[in-house]
Amino acid sequence: MPPKTAKRETGYFPTLAAERLDIALCRASTVVARAAEARANQSGIGVGQHLVLKMLAEVGPSSQRALSDQLRIDRSVMVGICDGLEQAGHVRRERDAGDRRAYAVTITDSGRRLLARAEDAVPGFLDDTFTDLTPAEREQLSALLVKLLGLHS
Repeated sequence: MPPKTAKRETGYFPTLAAERLDIALCRASTVVARAAEARANQSGIGVGQHLVLKMLAEVGPSSQRALSDQLRIDRSVMVGICDGLEQAGHVRRERDAGDRRAYAVTITDSGRRLLARAEDAVPGFLDDTFTDLTPAEREQLSALLVKLLGLHS
């Protein structure tokens, strides 16, 4: 058995990650989230803003509550995201025809242009971030995460 100092020198985390899938997944998630935010900031749009614009472009006007629920972004954070997007002219808020108490958030032409630039950067980001995985491993990881999150149909 190697001395404990050898384990300290090589690091304990690889052993922990091999033993605890939950810890490994949390750390991997943190690494990917930080990389995504860094890349997003280079293009002038945060990850949350990108997700909001993407959903609005794909599903149409939505309430902040629906955006928050569907994108799993805390409602108080969603207010800030929508405020920033509105101030920059990328979305507009209008009274929701179905619920006069609520507002529908709608993407603008400016928001569509910003989204297009952000979407153009996604393939390169994914290639850089998941460079150690083969295309088949990426597909497998994606399928496993969908299953783990209970999103499979």
